[in-house]
Amino acid sequence: MPTSFNETIIEEFRANGGKVGGPFEGGDLLLLTTTGARSGTERTTPLGYVRHGELILLIGSNLGAPSHPGWYHNLLAHPVVRVEIGTSTFQALAVLAEGDRRDELFAHAVKRTPGYDDYQARTERVLPVVVLERADPDGWVPGEVRTLADKVMEVHTWLRGQVRQVAAEADTHFAGRADRRGPGQPPAPSLGLQIRQRCLAFCQALEFHHTSEDGHLFPGIARYHPGLGDTFARLDDEHRAVARIQTALAELLAGIAVAEPDRFRAELARMSAELNAHLDYEEETIVPLLADVPWPPAPPAPPANAATGPS
Repeated sequence: MPTSFNETIIEEFRANGGKVGGPFEGGDLLLLTTTGARSGTERTTPLGYVRHGELILLIGSNLGAPSHPGWYHNLLAHPVVRVEIGTSTFQALAVLAEGDRRDELFAHAVKRTPGYDDYQARTERVLPVVVLERADPDGWVPGEVRTLADKVMEVHTWLRGQVRQVAAEADTHFAGRADRRGPGQPPAPSLGLQIRQRCLAFCQALEFHHTSEDGHLFPGIARYHPGLGDTFARLDDEHRAVARIQTALAELLAGIAVAEPDRFRAELARMSAELNAHLDYEEETIVPLLADVPWPPAPPAPPANAATGPS
């Protein structure tokens, strides 16, 4: 099967520490791996990027075509992406710039790479500007992880930090809405894309965490602690309750603009309260049982009769 142009670039990029030749030689190029909006499969795309201070900007030019590129639709559905620059690989949160910020960042991109202005002139759509931000909440620093209990607590700390940051950004947004009330004021903005993307990222991470617990962690613990049946039944009920709230949030966030921001805020507050109560209970009942389980797990020991090498 012939190798596509993108696959050739990706192979060259990874084989040469992020350097490629041809039309991309000397330019700023990264590999963006997104999750398909419909397929759920990972897709990697080579993309030019622009630096603005510590920010990394992507422009959804699609060479001036009338529709947005596929990677743009993917990151709207799954905001956490994988980025490769040079020899570094990291996770990022893809956030779309809005309003004046978008215009400012696009002007900076055009100044650095004038071709983006040509692409904008070819199409009636506004070229989206995507900012790649840290996926972790502000101020979050991973601790030392030696046991499975440490690992679970690290995940819990991350989840709590994410929901606090989403709530703080929502409060800032609603304060801005309040400032625009009254005659002659411009219409209040919809719920910001940054809040939308971070909330989706949080919900997807929480779903993965609960799926892992239900499918692997809890059944493994239950085999050694059969007397905890009621505890696991309660945790299962709480997982379903949190999932219902996640579904409500996802429905509110289904579009780029959120039609019911007040309802979103109420659902977020309810999820925060239920999630924190759930994590507290899990830390009280389950985490102490994992204190002596090493993390990462040791590799399985070879069979006793396995050959140790050539005789």
